[in-house]
Amino acid sequence: MFYSFNFLFFNMDFESKIISREVSQLLWEMEKTVGTAESCTGGRIAEAIIAVPGASKYFKGGIISYVDETKEALLGVDPQVLAEKTAVCEEVACQMVKGACKALNTDFALASTGYAGPTGGPKDIPIGTIWLACGTQDKQVTMMVQEDHGRDINLAIATNKVMQLFLDFLKTENNTAVEG
Repeated sequence: MFYSFNFLFFNMDFESKIISREVSQLLWEMEKTVGTAESCTGGRIAEAIIAVPGASKYFKGGIISYVDETKEALLGVDPQVLAEKTAVCEEVACQMVKGACKALNTDFALASTGYAGPTGGPKDIPIGTIWLACGTQDKQVTMMVQEDHGRDINLAIATNKVMQLFLDFLKTENNTAVEG
């Protein structure tokens, strides 16, 4: 068990570094900036972005909004959405992206909100449910992760998935800019 756990983390870390390098290269080429708005990942997405030397050219910062009050105050998340749907929903993830772009004055942002474990929210939102989003103030893409492999692995999976989602988003945006 110990070997497979370490091997899994090694593979996720290696994959994360490859994705981070590709993201870095695209942001350099596009001359665009990025920030993060993180709840359950608590800075792991920002850490993945700055893993590449030279990240200060495009990474402006991150907001760790672990509680609803911070999501509302710093990211402009609608308190009514939080009350009706909880913080773990697609709408909140999108609002976090928009809020981070505005607060950090960036072109792009990545966001995460979820229940990583070992405890979580209501019965209808199981442990391991994490909403991920990335994009601009005007356009966001989202993904829901719903796997429970324990807190550390849940967070590593969410970080890698949102970085891949962002890489795919950047490629699409870059191709649109080149074609346009």
